[in-house]
Amino acid sequence: MEQVFLVGGMTCGGCISRVQSAILAVPGVQSVQIDLANGQAKVRSEEKISLAELRTALAPMPHYRINDAANSAATSMQGSDATGAFQKFWPLILIGLFLLAISSSVAWGSPEPMRRAMEVFMGGFFLAFSFFKFLDLRGFVQSFSRYDLLAKRSPLYAWIYPFLELALGFGWGFAGGTLAIALVTLLLMGFGAIGVIRAVRQKQAIQCACLGTVFQLPMTRVTIIEDLLMVIMSLFFLIPS
Repeated sequence: MEQVFLVGGMTCGGCISRVQSAILAVPGVQSVQIDLANGQAKVRSEEKISLAELRTALAPMPHYRINDAANSAATSMQGSDATGAFQKFWPLILIGLFLLAISSSVAWGSPEPMRRAMEVFMGGFFLAFSFFKFLDLRGFVQSFSRYDLLAKRSPLYAWIYPFLELALGFGWGFAGGTLAIALVTLLLMGFGAIGVIRAVRQKQAIQCACLGTVFQLPMTRVTIIEDLLMVIMSLFFLIPS
């Protein structure tokens, strides 16, 4: 018989291999087919396999979550539930709040407080986001290459991307909003937004790689807003006042 389950937390081919091996070790399982795009695992077995058995098999790898596809609770695991979505995006929200507080404090009393606050905010943004990517660089490359238009064609670009963000972080923090830094930011984030918008419009069930693989952030309109915010802020420094 065949059963369909939803597995959360998978981001790459290595994840598929690990999950398949764990499920195949369950007595009675004959084969496992996994679709990474929608997180589905089709399990063929001699007799019905209980969800508890599969969860026990995946217990040594807690970052993977499995649920019955027929169970309505699975929708919340995929991020459709408002509370679950808020919890998933909380790290991103928290980083934004910290950066806003720090940039406002640093810019307080400066000759151009708004301009300086934006420079510090963008510098902190790129430094923080590159940091999380460096925690699992290989995992980021695999995840990023699934939706970024250039990374799909050139894995080298995916490897270089965190270093570009790191350089922009230091650039915004020390040199400020120069023409060159603002222009590079506009091109980098603007081009990146195209791939994100395309993935969201196609409703691809993939992980956003903006914070690397440390946090399981779904690809949604929030990711588009994040990229476009950087585009708009960089335009502020490119448009003559």
